[in-house]
Parts: sequence; C-alpha cells; structure tokens
Amino acid sequence: MRWTPLEHLLLPDAAAHDVLLADEPPLTRAAFAQASLRAAGALQARAPRRVALWFDDAVALAIALFACWRANVIAVLPGDAQPATCATLDADVDAWLTDTALPVPPSRQWRLHGLQDHAPLAPASLDPARTLVLCTSGSSGAPKPLHKQWRQLSAEVHALQRQWPEPNAPVLGSVSAQHMYGLPFRVLWPLCAGRLIDRLQRHYPEELQQASLRYPSFTWIASPAMLRRLGQRLDWVQLRGRLLRIHSSGGALPVQVSDDIERELGLRPTEIYGSSETGAVAWRTGASDWQALPGVALSTGADGALRVQSPWVNAADEHTSDGARLTGSGFELLGRLDRIVKIEEKRISLPMLEQALMRHGYVADARVGIASGATRLTGLVALSSAGLHVLRNQGRKTLVDALRTHLGTGFESLAIPRSWRLFRHLPTNAQGKMPQVLFDAAAGPRPVNPHVVELPGQPGNERRYTLDIPYDLAFFSGHFPTVPVVPGVAQISWALSLAQRGLCPGLQFGGMEALKFQRLLRPGDRAVMALRWDEAKQKLYFTLTVDDAPCSSGRMIQRDGHAATP
Repeated sequence: MRWTPLEHLLLPDAAAHDVLLADEPPLTRAAFAQASLRAAGALQARAPRRVALWFDDAVALAIALFACWRANVIAVLPGDAQPATCATLDADVDAWLTDTALPVPPSRQWRLHGLQDHAPLAPASLDPARTLVLCTSGSSGAPKPLHKQWRQLSAEVHALQRQWPEPNAPVLGSVSAQHMYGLPFRVLWPLCAGRLIDRLQRHYPEELQQASLRYPSFTWIASPAMLRRLGQRLDWVQLRGRLLRIHSSGGALPVQVSDDIERELGLRPTEIYGSSETGAVAWRTGASDWQALPGVALSTGADGALRVQSPWVNAADEHTSDGARLTGSGFELLGRLDRIVKIEEKRISLPMLEQALMRHGYVADARVGIASGATRLTGLVALSSAGLHVLRNQGRKTLVDALRTHLGTGFESLAIPRSWRLFRHLPTNAQGKMPQVLFDAAAGPRPVNPHVVELPGQPGNERRYTLDIPYDLAFFSGHFPTVPVVPGVAQISWALSLAQRGLCPGLQFGGMEALKFQRLLRPGDRAVMALRWDEAKQKLYFTLTVDDAPCSSGRMIQRDGHAATP
C-alpha cells in the first residue's frame, strides 16, 4: 500500500479504492471518503463555524474530522467529556458532533449518521493551511487550546512513516484518539498508510489482547500506565511473534517494565517523547538515549532546556520545559525545569529526587511533590519485586528507612519526603499523566479497602469479586509492623460491605459461625472473595482465597429482628 498524504485522502484513488480501513462494521477507503464528503455537505448546509468533536469510535472521529476540513469548519477536540470541560467549551462552539450522550443540551448534539443523507461535496485536495484545535491534558494546569494547521499534522505522520515504514499491520490502542498522541498514531498515520484501524479504545490489557488476536499480526499504541498493568494478565505465548511493535507515550516507561515485556515477547516497547505542543519529537527503546525523528532538529537553551525545531512545531513552542543533555548518540532527559519547589528558602528539584529514587533497587517508579495544603514533600513509590519482598517480610518502616537513607547521601534533609505512599503502580489519568488532583488523592489517607472488581456470570444468590490488596493498607501499621498482615476483622468487614453492596443490602451483622483463618493475606496479594446468601437460614457464607488456597471463611448471621431479603 503506497503512502497517501492527509490532504489527498478524499481524492479518488483507484489503487486504494478497496483498501479496508476498519472492520466491525467494515469500511473501505472509498467508503470513508464518501462518508466524509456527505457529512461535509451537511455541515456546509448548516454553516457552523466551530464544532466540538467527541467520539469513542476512532474511525467515526476521522470521518468527522475530514468532513470539517472539507467544509472549512474548525474542529475542536476536547481532552475529556467531563461536565465541567463540556460546559466550558460549549460556549465557544456552535454544536457538538459525537457518537455518545454528552452533558450538553441534546439540541446541540449532532450525530454523524444524521449527516449522511445530504448530497456529498465534490472530492478535492484539502487545504493544508486550515486549522483544528486540540486541548492539552491539563496535567500541569488548566487545559489550554492548541491551534494546529493540518500541514503540521501531515508532516508529523509522514515523519512517523519514514521512521517506521513497517509493519503494515492493524493498529489497536489503549489511548484516546482525541489527543496529540492517539490522534496521529491511532488514526491519521494508519489512514495515510492504509493500515486497518481498530475503532475502540481498549482500556484493559485483556480487552486489548482479545481484540488483537483477531488478526495474524498487529501493532499497539499504548501508555506506560497500560504497559505497567500487563503483568500476568496476558497470554504471552499467543502474542509473541504476532505483536510486531508497541508504541508508548504519555510518561516515562520504567526500565523494569520494558525488560519484562522484552523477556515475554522478544521486543521492547518504543517510547515516544513529545508533548501536545510539540507533537512527537523523539523515540527510544529501553534505557538508550533518545533519537530525534526525521525532520527534527534539537538543541539546548542557556537554561539547559531542550529546544525542538520541526515542520510541525510552532515557533512559540520550540522551547520546552524539559532539561536535557545532548550526547553523541542522541540526548538524555534530565527532568522538568518547571518542577522546582522551595521549602524554607531551599530550591528542590523534584525530577532529581525521582530519578534518585528510581536508581534504588526497591523502586520501579516514583513521583515526589507537595500535596495541596501541605508544606513538606510526599513520595509516591511503585515498588519493584525486590521492594515488595522487603515490604512483605521486613515491614514498611524498614523499606521507607532504606529509601530515606538512599536519598540522604545526595540531598539535604529538607528534600527527603516527610511522608510516603506505596503502590503496585502509580495512579495516572487516561493520558498517563498525574495531575495535582490525583497526586493529592494518592498522598492522602492510606486506603482501608482493597481494589474490588466483580466477576460476572454468578447465580442470583452468589457473588464473586477479585480483591487487590493495597501495598499501603492502613491496617498494616499495627498488624504487624515487621510482617504486615490483613487483620481478620478487616476481612469480615469487607465481606459484609460487599454483601450489602448488592447481594443482600439489608444485612446487619449479628455474629459469626465456623470462622476460620488458614492463610495470611499480605500486601500485593490478589484474592477472590466468594459470597453466598442463604435466604432460608438468613446467613451469609463467605470464603477468601489466594491462588485457590483458602485464607478465611465463615458464616455471618443476620441480626435478630432484621430481614436481609435481597
């Protein structure tokens, strides 16, 4: 399949006429162009000036984008569809084009299928000087609009094709197509290259694998947050040799995660460095230096910040906030220059603290900052397997003391975090970022409940749940300091609250029968809670297992005088 520039995608092309761009439902290149031209005709008749686009279907988003481009309508892509975001943007657009219900007046929401009955506009080469508007993720402040010319996007995806002309395989992704990573990688680049586009954003590893295995080979567009969660949740044997490339962007990918993926699949993820302002800039695999994409020129300013020049970067955005050191083989990133805090008049570089922490063998990932309203630093740490081993067998204090000692060799005492929170993976939003609101939540009170997911397909009087035991469960502090164990009373309270959630909302604790504790429940364990309600006996039966081995079990009695009928 030969390359077709973005601006030529709505022109007749006999060679590309039958190229399949998507399946379920199937869509060829010719049908894509026709749908875009019909929607463009309807838009021209309605004469909006600016239209906001929000789509779950990446191919429908592409049709809407090209319809706006052909009709000379400015497309605006919000970063999310939260009520506050929609309310703010609604005042600046004439309508919304979407495939889902949004928190704006229904009369202002147009559906793509409602634009297909209009006479199409004529095929034409599209004006690359036209603009569209994307929004930043808001991870470092309020989201801001970015005005991009189509010529810039066209140049960027052409550079991606020059760097990676192969494989010509279907493209699936865990990231939104609404952003400056997902839009080029999941939508525009495959469109130009004639690669099959998976329509939906795949939020979970199992979902991404299931959708991928429909094809002989495939490429993933993912985030570090998704790749950190792969673990043992995938069938690596089926993926090996068929998953041909993984692109990752949105944050740093821990080297341990890259190593794990290479061991299982025989390939390393390709990390992409860039931002909403600069687009894609450079790439690397593993811990190697970053390499500039074709057409990108790099330098550093007097302040040590990386400067980026390329055909798709506006002059005002060339000066980044990332410290960098140019090397003979590329460049190294040194952290954000705008993440400097002052504590008692001392300037402290948060990226330097994070990099130091990540050099410790107990740490897979780290984030340091000041929670809103606080005056001292908090360290958020995702533990490596070695770190988890120390936590489980020597306790939280031993682990945190080791991290404090490690930092103390290179930083003043003011720079060492006062409080610590421990995780399997650091919390991020859908774009793989950690905005302040997420940092504040993670730095807040330690959890008292596990992460719970209900398992489907259970009888009416039964429920089963997976319980992911937090590394930093509040109960571990006193039970026990050197060997953290989930107390039995906590396990009983989880069974009660889960039963009250839906199985028997009226259940009132009246005592326990046949209570057994057979195995310790520890930080990082993934357990299964099975509940069964006996209506005749008014008793709740529960079992808690890890790897099918029993941890606890018992019967909970309904309090006298209360009926717990579901």
